[in-house]
Amino acid sequence: MASSAHKQHLHFPDVHGATSAPPPTPSTLPPAPRTDSDSAAATDFLSRLIHRLPPALSLPTRLSPTTTNSNPSSSASSAAAPAAISNVSYSDEKNVSFFESLSSASSVGFFQVTGHPISPELARSAESESLALFDLPLDRKELHFPKNWPFGYERDEDDDRHGEWFVLDSLCSCSSESTELKLGSLRELALTMEKVGCEMIEWMSRAIGFENPVKEDPTRVCSLMWISKGCSDEDHEKAVVPGAGGFYPFVVGLSYQIRTQKYALLADSGTVMVSPEVGSLIVSIGDIAQVWSNGKLKKVRGRPVACGEGNGSKSASAITVSLLISLPLESTVSPLLRPENIVLHGQDDDHDQEAEAEEEGIGNSSDGEKRRDREKVKFRSFSFEDYAWRAYHERLVLSSPKDPLDRYRITNA
Repeated sequence: MASSAHKQHLHFPDVHGATSAPPPTPSTLPPAPRTDSDSAAATDFLSRLIHRLPPALSLPTRLSPTTTNSNPSSSASSAAAPAAISNVSYSDEKNVSFFESLSSASSVGFFQVTGHPISPELARSAESESLALFDLPLDRKELHFPKNWPFGYERDEDDDRHGEWFVLDSLCSCSSESTELKLGSLRELALTMEKVGCEMIEWMSRAIGFENPVKEDPTRVCSLMWISKGCSDEDHEKAVVPGAGGFYPFVVGLSYQIRTQKYALLADSGTVMVSPEVGSLIVSIGDIAQVWSNGKLKKVRGRPVACGEGNGSKSASAITVSLLISLPLESTVSPLLRPENIVLHGQDDDHDQEAEAEEEGIGNSSDGEKRRDREKVKFRSFSFEDYAWRAYHERLVLSSPKDPLDRYRITNA
């Protein structure tokens, strides 16, 4: 289970200590040429320097959110009806059409899963435990869940639209034992969603065609239970602000749909409103999965944000509980293409000539089939820790209309 990867985070250890697991990059993956400018390299260096400063020193001022091309918050609040959401049945995994359906569903960056092993009773109990966390006095929140990025309790003092949130490991650990904290259901929900999420990664890798590092070594990923609280019903337009509750890169994210409720998802094309089936899981495909698939998977920027319009209590409808399957900080992120499908950038001309010969009917047809499966690497390798730190503290999704992954794309791929 991927939960074993998180034992290194129990009791909030120093995340800048010695590294453990090797980065999830196949040794056979050829190095891609760097295409970033000197200014981008300088920015990376500055980011690494700043986030290693002692805690007593302040972090750089967060960039003020700017309006993206799609004006996501206004378009979300004015949407007349939620968008259609594709459905994948968890119990159909052995059916012939399952992977075709999964491939189609994952082409938009999100889908819902039905027939999964999570019970409504467990989800409701975990939600009650989550609400109890927000009812704690501020000093108790900070005592039990001290900040140790990315874990702990945090609230946005600069923008109250982003609310407050807790980030726990998959065992829902806290820094001190207390009889006032009951986290048993949250822990069970996290571990069950983690299992489902790892299966989703395996199924998507088979449907899309990329290596799955989780299959052979579960410690290549780690999970974060992200519990955020937005605005209540009367302020529900504020609750659709993308990024409410913080940003963090992930492979896949899962959220259980307890009641009829709308969620805002920030896709690459703009904000999308969805209303998944009650009892289903919303599966969000993250930026790391997009890189792993070499750009074939579409992604969602950040987690689903509850719009506060649910058929239930105002406080409960503003809660979003998501399980993010992410990476250990020491990881390196890169496309995980199968070695036989990689086209080296120095082989571009040869590959084009082979394709032309195939079109003219020259050469072996089976070789042509193999050539069609080959592709150029579209992203250069990058440090997950640097990317995650910038995404979280600089609010990259809101501070710029550009895709945060653009700086790592190979433009001539």
